[in-house]
Amino acid sequence: MTEERSKPILPGAAATDYERYLRTDELLALQKRPDEVAHRDELLFQTVHQSSELWLKLACTEIEEAASLLAGEGVAAAVRLMRRANDCMSLVTGQLHMLEHMNPVDYALVRTALGHGAGFDSPGFRGVHRLSPALGEAFDALRQRRGVTLNDLYRSGYAMEDLYQLAEELLTWDERVILWRFHHLKVVERIIGGSVIGTQGTPVEVLGKRIDVRFFPELWTVRDEITRRSPLGADGHSSS
Repeated sequence: MTEERSKPILPGAAATDYERYLRTDELLALQKRPDEVAHRDELLFQTVHQSSELWLKLACTEIEEAASLLAGEGVAAAVRLMRRANDCMSLVTGQLHMLEHMNPVDYALVRTALGHGAGFDSPGFRGVHRLSPALGEAFDALRQRRGVTLNDLYRSGYAMEDLYQLAEELLTWDERVILWRFHHLKVVERIIGGSVIGTQGTPVEVLGKRIDVRFFPELWTVRDEITRRSPLGADGHSSS
């Protein structure tokens, strides 16, 4: 690499274009300094949650655009964005388990620095719950324009492959958001216990009742209908 090619050309004060483009000076200054923390593991806690918000921002951006694409029959492009959003959710869920490296005694000290902060206040969490219903509405409107029921779709073989792949990506989104909530609950229970009160006065056991919220319930119930109409039926006996 020549000296000329290594010189930064983007605006900013950082030493390299890599740092200027990613704004690493600002990004790495968002965590507390060692002299500011209540416990050294605040860096771990902030890293997990700040990076989660970035992945959730990306996921929400993709599902919002996917919904817009469906209004214009852009099914293939919407499927591509949904796959990306679904992988974002897997990353968010996986990195939750980094918090398992925290001793519950240490977290009790970290918790004193959180104020009334709680996961329900997460912009990413709120975005997922705000945008997902609109995605379901866009999918339903698309099916209605094409005159296709979910039962017809799943019985069509490969005749409506674009709609089938879209339906499956929506179901994956629903499933991965449920798994995210579940893993979050288990990490919370592992660190602070399952019979205590959260930072905003919400009992931890209440979180368990909110896990199985489904944005696209018809994509789940159509499976019941398919099974009931199958040769064995829902009870394992012939339905003929």
